[in-house]
Amino acid sequence: MANLQLSLSCWDYDRTKALQNGEVKVKGIDLIYLPNEAEETFWRMVRHQEFDISEMSMSSYMINMDKYQCDYKAIPVFPSRVFRHSSIFINTESGISSPEDLKGKRIGVPEYQITASLWIRGILKDEYGVNPEDLIWYQGGEETPGRVEKLKIEIPKNIELHYIGENQTLNEMLLNGEIDALITARAPSSFTTHPHKVKRLFEDYKTVEQEYYKKTGIFPIMHTVVIKNEILEKYPWVAQNLYQAFEEAKKKCFTDLNQTVALKTSLPWLNNHMQETKAVMGEMFWPYGIEENRHTLEKMVEYSYDQGLISKKFKLEDLFITSTFDKFVI
Repeated sequence: MANLQLSLSCWDYDRTKALQNGEVKVKGIDLIYLPNEAEETFWRMVRHQEFDISEMSMSSYMINMDKYQCDYKAIPVFPSRVFRHSSIFINTESGISSPEDLKGKRIGVPEYQITASLWIRGILKDEYGVNPEDLIWYQGGEETPGRVEKLKIEIPKNIELHYIGENQTLNEMLLNGEIDALITARAPSSFTTHPHKVKRLFEDYKTVEQEYYKKTGIFPIMHTVVIKNEILEKYPWVAQNLYQAFEEAKKKCFTDLNQTVALKTSLPWLNNHMQETKAVMGEMFWPYGIEENRHTLEKMVEYSYDQGLISKKFKLEDLFITSTFDKFVI
């Protein structure tokens, strides 16, 4: 029987590099790896279902599963995880010096549903007592005018949300003081070009994020991997084989990161960074699988429900392909 030929749209992460270059094979599958940036992948998959397998925003995936006839289902692989305290940018003349100062301020966001925004709203509420309804929201393109939500969402009635003008960008509005802060996964260009006008709310974000991890045990998940339902119906074995391949690619990545004879990554103090990270987060700080991530995933479901993005609290068994919950051991 010939291998299936399936497309995968996923950014070229170090932890997926072995899948991209063919060093790791997926049993029964010839993988066509398309290294598209995440934002493009999400748009094309949500709007047009262009790929057989795709990296996917966790927030948008939960919305799709809740409100629409979702054409795909996820395996518990998480190619993107990011602590998000570093993703709040402020205008230095806004009078904001602490998270509590965000109350009553004008806050930009490229899409209200993006996973970075989901996490930041949850963290602001849990850790600092700042609720989503305490802020005035502005949604639109960050660097280019015209961005809209990839999926239509319903905003709770207690949320004040404005859509910026067709020729406006959030980056320019932040720089000019038309908004006071910006919550975004991608640092705005003004952060580099005008550092005296735009800075991070948490300038020592590394320390803040490490303390957050020590307190909560959460390393925020941003993205998962989804497979089209039509493929799963014909070839249910694809899910487990793909999951195993992602795990193997990640193992190869960590072998490289732990190498001491020569640096495979262009960071002079990579070994020290690895030691520091493990001291805070443990030996395997980037786990795949359900049980290893249950607390973090359930927190995401809680945040999405509390913020009005989904109408019910999903069980994880409803979000992920159940065959991947089992792990074969010898």
